[in-house]
Amino acid sequence: MILSILALLFSSLSFSNHVIGKNTGDTIAVPDTVQVSEWLVPWSRTRPRDPFVAPDGRVWFCGQAGGYLGVLDPETGEFKRYELGKGAGPHNLIVADDGYVWYAGNRRAHIGRLDPNTGDVKKYAMPDGVNDPHTLVFDGDGGIWFTAQFSNYIGHLDIESGAVRIVEMPVNRSRPYGIKMDSKGNPWVVLFGTNKLATVDPGTMELTTFDLEREDARPRRIVITSDDMIWYGDYAQGFLGRYNPVTGTFREWPLPEGTRARPYGMASDNEDRIWLVDGGISPNQFIGFDTQSSEFIGSTSIPSGGGTVRHMYFQDSANAIWFGTDTNYIGRALLPDRKPTL
Repeated sequence: MILSILALLFSSLSFSNHVIGKNTGDTIAVPDTVQVSEWLVPWSRTRPRDPFVAPDGRVWFCGQAGGYLGVLDPETGEFKRYELGKGAGPHNLIVADDGYVWYAGNRRAHIGRLDPNTGDVKKYAMPDGVNDPHTLVFDGDGGIWFTAQFSNYIGHLDIESGAVRIVEMPVNRSRPYGIKMDSKGNPWVVLFGTNKLATVDPGTMELTTFDLEREDARPRRIVITSDDMIWYGDYAQGFLGRYNPVTGTFREWPLPEGTRARPYGMASDNEDRIWLVDGGISPNQFIGFDTQSSEFIGSTSIPSGGGTVRHMYFQDSANAIWFGTDTNYIGRALLPDRKPTL
């Protein structure tokens, strides 16, 4: 009897693989599990990445290796492509409420704004020395914060004036990478080349860094939950970590796959659960973490294998996470509702 109850509880937290439709995103639904669908991008080997759901429900993404921005209509499975020019290297994008698509011109030292209605692109040049805008996030007040990984800067673009303010990292090769905003309007960044987190004062551009307790940690992506806790994935050592800015304390949980997990893309949902992808496992594993119980809640293989999932986006209206894969798919993970506390 006890074994039966334990088996039932375990199955309620498990995740499953799915049959997928290459071009339609069809999924065989399994109750109470993550349901993964994938759409094959029609332009091969272009590294589709960093999807973002626009107000009209379409899903924009970067064709990093193809020099384009793409958009998927999940209802029809149709794709459309907007050329950015040879060598643009679009790395990340975000979509504004007005429908404009902002992207990081990672190889051409600019942040661009695409008008989907006309295809016109307006480019905002970076200051000298800032060559590789990396990841963007809206500041909620008419601007965009961004990282520049190899240039070693964190910056801010004022959309109205085009003015760019930057702050250089004090440690060489800090590699500022993932970036998110807290509820107070402060950007937080993980410094992938170090064991540090960083934040910038929006008014003074003063930089503050915080050392993770393990020197060999290498945080790569970051999310911030509704309580302003800072969560990061340690790519080098296979940990999920949390920093509490109020107490100045860290807590970490080793991932089930340990040091081979290589956590990369990550996102949080509207219940403050953390979702991330173990990129060191083949096929990649999509896993969850319940921040209320401090427990991992299961894993599922990405049907196409994934290759690498570099960034993820949570769509609140659909309770879904979108991601791109190096295997040339755009993926969607429909999330389960939280289980009641027993």
